[in-house]
Amino acid sequence: MSVPLEQSGDAALAAEEEQPWLRLDKRMLLVHPVNEVLKLLPVIAVSWIVGSRNGNHYWGLVAVAVLVVYGVLRWFTTTYRIGPVHVQLRHGVFEKKVLSMPRTRIRSVDVEAGVLHRLLGLAVLRIGTGRQAQRGESRFELNALDATLVPDLRAALLAGHRELRPEAGTDAASDTAPPGRPGVEIGHWSPSWVRYAPFSVTGLIAIGALVGIVFQYGLADRIARSPALADGFDSAEQAGALGLAVLGLAGLVILFVAASVLACGRYLVVYGRMSVTDNGRTLHVSHGLLRTRQTTLDRARLRGTTLKEPLLLRVAGGASLDAIMTGVSAEHRESSLLLPQSPRADATRVMATVLGDDQQADVALLPHGPAAHRRRYTRALWPAALAALIAAGFVVAGRHVPWPAWAGVVVLALAGAGLAWDRYRGLGHAVLPGWLITRSGSLDRRRDSIEAAGIIGWTVRQTFFQRRAGVATVIAATPAGTGKYVVHDLPVEQAWALVDAVTPGAGGIWRRPS
Repeated sequence: MSVPLEQSGDAALAAEEEQPWLRLDKRMLLVHPVNEVLKLLPVIAVSWIVGSRNGNHYWGLVAVAVLVVYGVLRWFTTTYRIGPVHVQLRHGVFEKKVLSMPRTRIRSVDVEAGVLHRLLGLAVLRIGTGRQAQRGESRFELNALDATLVPDLRAALLAGHRELRPEAGTDAASDTAPPGRPGVEIGHWSPSWVRYAPFSVTGLIAIGALVGIVFQYGLADRIARSPALADGFDSAEQAGALGLAVLGLAGLVILFVAASVLACGRYLVVYGRMSVTDNGRTLHVSHGLLRTRQTTLDRARLRGTTLKEPLLLRVAGGASLDAIMTGVSAEHRESSLLLPQSPRADATRVMATVLGDDQQADVALLPHGPAAHRRRYTRALWPAALAALIAAGFVVAGRHVPWPAWAGVVVLALAGAGLAWDRYRGLGHAVLPGWLITRSGSLDRRRDSIEAAGIIGWTVRQTFFQRRAGVATVIAATPAGTGKYVVHDLPVEQAWALVDAVTPGAGGIWRRPS
C-alpha cells in the first residue's frame, strides 16, 4: 500500500481528490458474518427451539442468512482513502456515513487482532485524535486490513511530515530511529506476573456486590435455616445464627477463590506475551494471547508517567505503569498502558527508562509537614468519632448499647488511624530539573511524573479548612493524561515557590511578601 506523505495546501487537497477509494480485504466477508452470528447466538438458539416446537425448523437458518447478507453488504458499502491531508472512511448499510480526519490531528494508531482475524491474517486498525467519541459517533476503524500492510500504514500515519520509505539517495532507517537504537526492548511480560492479578480493588468490589445480593434477597437466611444445616444444632435459632456465620465465611472464601481465578485468567489472556520496545522516537506496546493489541506512542507527545500502586497490589510488592501522553486521555481509558500489574522493581525500571532519568525512581519526596499530617488523621477518624458520640448518646439516654457496637467503634478508629498513617506516608512531592513529581493516596496511590514543559497553567486553591490549617492544594494543568495533577496540602508558604521552581517566573508575581 502506497501512503502519500502528509502535506497541506490547495495542491495537496486537489491531489487527494484524485486518489481512488479502497475496499477492505475480501477476507472481511468471513469475519463480519461470523462475529454477528456469535453475538446473536442465544437469539438464534431460542428461535431454533421455538421453531422446532412449532414444526418450523428454518427460523434459525433465516436469521443466519440475514446476518451473512448484512456482512456482505458491509463489505460493499465500506471504503476508505488515505490522502496527504485527510484519512477518510465511508460506511453504512442503511445510513451512509463519511468520516474525515485531518492527518495533523492523529494522536494514536492502535492495532488489534482477534482469534478469527489472526487465523485469516487480518487486523483491525483504529485511529484516534485524543478526543473521546460522543454517544452515537462512529470510531475511525478499518476492520479488517491485511496484517502485512498494517505496520507500514501505522508508521506512515504517525510519521507526520517525515519520510518513512526509502527513496533514491535516502535512508529511511536513519529518519525513523536515532543511530544505535533499532527498537530496544525495555519491558517484557513474565508468566510469574500472574500472581499480581488477584490483588485489585475491582475483585473486592465484585465480591462485595455478590455478597450484598445474597443478603438483599434473603438467600443467606434460607440456606442457613435449611434442614441440612439445622440437623447439627440443638435449636433452630442456634442453627440460624451459626449457620449464617459459617455460610458467610464459606461464601467469602469461595467468592475470593473464584474472583482470583477469573482475574488470573483474564490477566493471561489480555496481557500475555506483552513487550515494550523503544526506538528513541516511539514506544511500541504489544500484548494479548487470543486478541492481540499493538499501541504506538509517539515520544514527541510523551509528558510523563503514572506509577499506580493500589493498596492490595502495593502489599504484594507490585505496581502498574501508564504513560502521560498529549492527546491520549487517561480519564477516558484510552491507550496509555506501559506495564500491567507487575513487580514494582520492573515498573520503576521501565519508568526511569521511558523518562530517560534514573533519578526518577530513587528521588526522595519531600513531606508536607505537621498540618498535612493532622488533616489526614482528622479526616480519617471523624466516622469513628461520630459513631462513638452516637453510642454515648444512647448510654446517656439510658439505652443499652451492645458490645458489638463498641467493638465496631474501636475497629473503625483503628482502621481510620491506619488509613491516615498510610495516606501521610504516601504524600509528597519533588522537583527535578524539568520535572514535577507528586504522590498521594492510600487505597489508590499514584505517583505522577510530569514534564515541566508540558504544564500550561497553575492553580493554587485553599478551602475554608485549608486556610485555617495553613496549607494549600497546587494543581498543574496540562493537555496530557488526566488534564491536571495535584500536590495536596502543601504548606501555603511553599505553594508559589513550588510553582516558580517548576515554571520559572510563573509564581513570582503572586507570591506574598514575607
